[in-house]
Amino acid sequence: MKKEDTGPVLKGAEVKRGGELTPDAMALINRQTLRELTADEVFTFRVAACGNEVDRDLERFTDKSLDDMAVLFVGKTVISDHKWASAGQVARVYAASVEPEAGGAKRLVLSCYLPRTEATKSVIEAIEAGILREVSVGVSVKRYDCSICHKSYIGSGCPHVRGLVYDGQRCHVELDGVSDAYELSFVAVPAQPKAGVIKRYEAKEDADAGTDEPEKTGDGEDPGEKKSALQLARARLEMEKNRF
Repeated sequence: MKKEDTGPVLKGAEVKRGGELTPDAMALINRQTLRELTADEVFTFRVAACGNEVDRDLERFTDKSLDDMAVLFVGKTVISDHKWASAGQVARVYAASVEPEAGGAKRLVLSCYLPRTEATKSVIEAIEAGILREVSVGVSVKRYDCSICHKSYIGSGCPHVRGLVYDGQRCHVELDGVSDAYELSFVAVPAQPKAGVIKRYEAKEDADAGTDEPEKTGDGEDPGEKKSALQLARARLEMEKNRF
């Protein structure tokens, strides 16, 4: 069994209605602006992003990862269709928090704003009409740990395979610690075929695991800038395949 280094983690998220624009909220928004805006000049929305539950890929973010993302996403721009260019900028994150859910679950919630102008009118209308409501959240994860032995899931140290049951426990991968939050993008699709999860995870596992992960194509070199760029490209390609 061989397990390869992972690429960027991309998670599906959903846009929700914005909360009340209190003075505290406006103060947070104005930390991001060059001039002070008033409440009637901005439109806000919230992104219900990733949580700490085991997802359908048998992976979960740890509480530490959620806390890391709550810090890293503040101030990040919201783009459209993964276009990393100034023309693709749509909004900006002004606040983030980890909120409790039923059953002890937690979820990262991102609060975003954009100015009310003629140029943004169509975007605001699309959000309010429920047309723009799927968002892709992308991060770089520090550790991928096995839930059974707690060793790194990547490499030869861990003998377990996610999805298989060991002593009554189903193996999953713990995504522990986030080093960078690099992407928050509107995606113009009605739904994701994999329940909103559009994450790329490059690993070759035993056929017994029932996984459809692709074969390893790398040459075994240490992770570096070139490899990271390739993994990012593969992640985006996989995401595009899953969009329709």
